[in-house]
Amino acid sequence: MHSLRRALYLALAWVSFALGVVGVFMPLMPTTCFMLLAVWAASRGSPRFALWIREHPRFGPTVLAWEGERAIPRHAKWVAGIMLSLSIMVLLVTLSLVWLKLLLVAGLTLLGVWIVTRPEPAGVAAGSMARLVRR
Repeated sequence: MHSLRRALYLALAWVSFALGVVGVFMPLMPTTCFMLLAVWAASRGSPRFALWIREHPRFGPTVLAWEGERAIPRHAKWVAGIMLSLSIMVLLVTLSLVWLKLLLVAGLTLLGVWIVTRPEPAGVAAGSMARLVRR
């Protein structure tokens, strides 16, 4: 049973990681939340994979900032804002149901406000960074 649970966590980690990578290129598809889920699942299924994500040059700094400070780097806020704006424009043009359009635009707008109001990383000290990477 232990190896089945480990395999399920690892599968969830890989699927989440893949979805996060897709999110880099697709509007309406988030990246960071999938990377956070991937690290969480990998920590239980494959600590080596979790370490690899934390050390990844593209995804690692954002994951570490969230884990260490519950902070979102400025560049990630900008990317999220641009992608949310693109998503809202696509929804406005493609959806015909007004109530659904309003609901989705309101939800994405609230998500954008939440992201913008998160603190920016103050800078994780070297010791803290090392502890996070070893998790």
